[in-house]
Amino acid sequence: MKKILFIILVSAFAASAYAEIRLGALLSVTGGASFLGDPEKSTLEMLIEQTNAAGGINGEKIKLFIYDTQGREDRAINYINRLAQKDKVLAIIGPSTTGESLAVINRASGFKVPLISCAASARIVTPPNIFVYKTPQSDVHIAERLFSYLADNKMKTLALLSVQNGFGQTGRNAVLTTAEKYGIEIVADEKYMDKDKDVTVQLSKIKDKNADAVLCWAAGGSPAIVARNAAQLGIKNLYMSHGVASPKFIDLAGDAANGIKLAAGRIVVTEKLDETDKYKAILSKYTNDYEQYTGKQVSQFGGYAYDAFTLFKAAYMKSGKNRVKLAQELQNLKNVLSVTGEFNMTETDHNGLSKEAAIMLEIRDGQFIPLK
Repeated sequence: MKKILFIILVSAFAASAYAEIRLGALLSVTGGASFLGDPEKSTLEMLIEQTNAAGGINGEKIKLFIYDTQGREDRAINYINRLAQKDKVLAIIGPSTTGESLAVINRASGFKVPLISCAASARIVTPPNIFVYKTPQSDVHIAERLFSYLADNKMKTLALLSVQNGFGQTGRNAVLTTAEKYGIEIVADEKYMDKDKDVTVQLSKIKDKNADAVLCWAAGGSPAIVARNAAQLGIKNLYMSHGVASPKFIDLAGDAANGIKLAAGRIVVTEKLDETDKYKAILSKYTNDYEQYTGKQVSQFGGYAYDAFTLFKAAYMKSGKNRVKLAQELQNLKNVLSVTGEFNMTETDHNGLSKEAAIMLEIRDGQFIPLK
């Protein structure tokens, strides 16, 4: 009798384990990039609670394995090894930053585990790798949206200030390679370090060029320093990348944020979108759900994790528990509407977005406002 009972218990455990979908995440929950990883973590936890409460995916519940990389490449490498080999996850969401993502993509390919990065650089998916995808708009999409706006407003010259890290370097490359297409001349190309406490020297050189627009390409806390220094110098034509599309930037920059324009996703202006905007319904639901779940204001960075889970779920419904088939289904996804945009993957495009995924915003009275 005991032997029969033991067999039943083992069988039940095996059946339960088989029905479990193991999903990994590498996120910068703490450290300098916590403004990225913290909302990504909360978003994933919320979505998985909601999905499991509704019966899971194809009747299977999801078990989430999250590791805090602290924004460090060495931790990302250690944890991807653990997720792929010990935890045996089906796929991985993250990392949060470009540097971490670039550090682990070869391992994702080697382990044959699909990875959906929440970082922006186009280098993550260039050249395309069947096991590697990303959800944020690429640097080129943001540059194209910015330059389209500048050209429409008869601006012809631009001074660039970029941070010297992975995000800033790939953004700088996108700006330099895209400007000519829109008839924009780059009249200054200044750089600064992410830990710099003052960029007045670089901005003074830029001011002397009298450009039609000044663009800072950076993320995290440093753009707030740029904004304050620019305001002190009387620079009033300052633009930013999508790296500042968060209430945190406005908090850090204070009054210096007002008047800054940027290209970014719609999520920070959800309530201000026209009712005819095809993204408004999904953005409104995510915003309301997230703010009720966390008690915090939503940001585009959590939205990238929302997109990643949406893509994973859509692909898993066709692939089942097979890493290679899941990767193939990710590559085949079409017309997937999510909070950042509409994803249409191909063999050569593992981001699947276009410049349509970004709109122009302006900060007025401490709020993001969509520009017409």
